[in-house]
Amino acid sequence: MIEKETQSRFIAYGGMLVEGFVAVMALISAVVLMPGDYFAINTPAAAFAKINMPAVELSELSRLVGMDVAHRPGGAVSLAVGMAHVFSSIGGMKHLMSYWYQFAIMFEALFILTTIDAGTRVARYILQDIIGTYLYAPLKQTGWWPGILFTSALVTYMWGYLLYSGDVASIWPLFGVANQLLACVALAVGTTIILKIAPKKSYAWVTFAPLIFLSITVITAGIMNVGMYFKRGDTLGNLNGSVSVFLIILVLITLADSARKWMELLKNDGPVGMNTEIQDFTQYEEKRPTITQ
Repeated sequence: MIEKETQSRFIAYGGMLVEGFVAVMALISAVVLMPGDYFAINTPAAAFAKINMPAVELSELSRLVGMDVAHRPGGAVSLAVGMAHVFSSIGGMKHLMSYWYQFAIMFEALFILTTIDAGTRVARYILQDIIGTYLYAPLKQTGWWPGILFTSALVTYMWGYLLYSGDVASIWPLFGVANQLLACVALAVGTTIILKIAPKKSYAWVTFAPLIFLSITVITAGIMNVGMYFKRGDTLGNLNGSVSVFLIILVLITLADSARKWMELLKNDGPVGMNTEIQDFTQYEEKRPTITQ
């Protein structure tokens, strides 16, 4: 995808804007629905009966999209219905709401599939590197097909186990926390880079302020997930709870190490650059043979 380094900024910022668009669309799709309709879609029938909140346009929404959307928890259906409701409100498109609904479902499916593909690929690379370094050297070769097939099958089995358990919905809170904890790591790295190269240290607030908010919010959600998973007492709950604890510990280590680096960088008033140590590379220079006539 990237042919030269100068394209990285366009791709990175473009990806950020598209991700932000998806987030805004998700919020808009939720608020355009009546509260009763939203909860009627996003909760099981037994739970919705206890809320004592009447559905307003649920039957009409089901008719317009061409299928029953009641009691379809998970967020995918409510997002698709909300997006279809927004797009169908454009002049002359009311009769196309069923097409907009299917378009939104396809959009969500592609988003999820690309996430699974990228996650599986990265996990395979990491697994090959770890096993190849400590157990079996040929696995470290990314072009070795037996290693590719073995690690791909192993990684696929690991997340496919959640499907086999019949409780795939339990992965979404874990996925949400993992996704945002990754954002914490990115903001921490960004803060470190700004402190190194920016002419003013105050510029670091651009990434440090959202890092504070995101760290508190996501770590709190992660702790809530841990309590929810371990409270279930089953094997899958214990597994998800352990993964949540592991993710939180990794991010806390990253934040602590970043804070240590920030304290060092704040002792210097000006930028120090990306490479703070001067190294002598003359010892690595190759002695080139001279060409004689």
